[in-house]
Amino acid sequence: MASLCLNLLPSPHSRRLTEASSASSSSPPPSPSCSATPKSSNSNSISSIGSLKPIVVKGNPPTFVSAPGRRIVAVGDLHGDLEKARRAFQMAGVLSSDGQDIWTGKETVLVQLGDILDRGDDEIAILSLLRSMDKQAQEEGGAVFQINGNHETMNVEGDFRYVETGAFEECAGFLDYLVSYGYEWEEAFPCWVAESEKWRQDQKTSQNYWDSWNLVKRQKGVIARSVLLRPGGPLACELARHAVVLRVNDWVFCHGGLLPHHVAYGIERMNFQVSNWMRGLSESDLGPQLPFIATRGYDSVVWSRLYSRDVSDLDDYQISQIQSILEETLQAVDAKAMVVGHTPQTAGVNCKYNRSIWRIDVGMSSGVLNSRPEVLEIVDGKARAIKGRRDMLSELHVVDYT
Repeated sequence: MASLCLNLLPSPHSRRLTEASSASSSSPPPSPSCSATPKSSNSNSISSIGSLKPIVVKGNPPTFVSAPGRRIVAVGDLHGDLEKARRAFQMAGVLSSDGQDIWTGKETVLVQLGDILDRGDDEIAILSLLRSMDKQAQEEGGAVFQINGNHETMNVEGDFRYVETGAFEECAGFLDYLVSYGYEWEEAFPCWVAESEKWRQDQKTSQNYWDSWNLVKRQKGVIARSVLLRPGGPLACELARHAVVLRVNDWVFCHGGLLPHHVAYGIERMNFQVSNWMRGLSESDLGPQLPFIATRGYDSVVWSRLYSRDVSDLDDYQISQIQSILEETLQAVDAKAMVVGHTPQTAGVNCKYNRSIWRIDVGMSSGVLNSRPEVLEIVDGKARAIKGRRDMLSELHVVDYT
């Protein structure tokens, strides 16, 4: 099985910045298509529709993004909950609510802050949905960016402690699905989100579906996940398209937290090294080397909780020290504020330290806190939280902090 999947590896330069069509911004958004492989492009900008300037991306994976005049929306940890992910994207105004998964954000830039994997059943479906949304967004002059979190790096390391039974099943089903596409990753992957729901339904109606979760089933799922997510595996290479730190205009996004020594080491350097590790590439004979500074330890980019701590148990000196570290980091990276996930906020999306840090992991996944989705919106440099009642997207309200 492993040898078959070697043909599925995306190109190291598979980040596509597709030229937008010349249609006006009032044209209806395109429907997602699963019938043709997308055209490749080596462009480093995303064309704009209307009067806005193009989005310009620097770095591989994307590290610095200039998106003049764009509305930016950020969504926190999703942890395998496809239903909550869709509702969050709908709240953000970037996904249709008719079940067709159509991009409705026009020229909006969406940033998802990682931890799509673990604690839920539909991880690959969410990754597939985001890829489909990105393809559509670029045709409208917008873009979708993802950040890798600690659960992405853990899975590429082979740490499956937090994987749900349904997620192992999805890996096995997805690997079988790729066979039907002749291992054509670029064609197959964006379509899995639609196909996975049919597959789930077929599984439920299968005569053997209600059999106990036995050792054979588990082994098949574990093997499939290992094939997909090992360094150099097809899903690991998909994750390698994304950064661990991303700056969009003068806002910086990361999963855990960026610290001064990360910036001194080099943001683009970290992103490149993590990406190479996920692709199974190495400059030495020792094999792919795990970038410790980004992916391991309490003060690494994907694990740090310094800015997400509850300040009620800190004294004034500690708060002052954290604020000083944050200010030093932002100055070094030339940003006005930082957006992080990783640590569930029981009070919902919030900001601290003179609105310099925004914490947007609300634990929305049913595998975490099962809370209502919330998203962060940034317009003209000002941020606000978009909240809504659990089952009523029509009753949204915003909390304006600026």
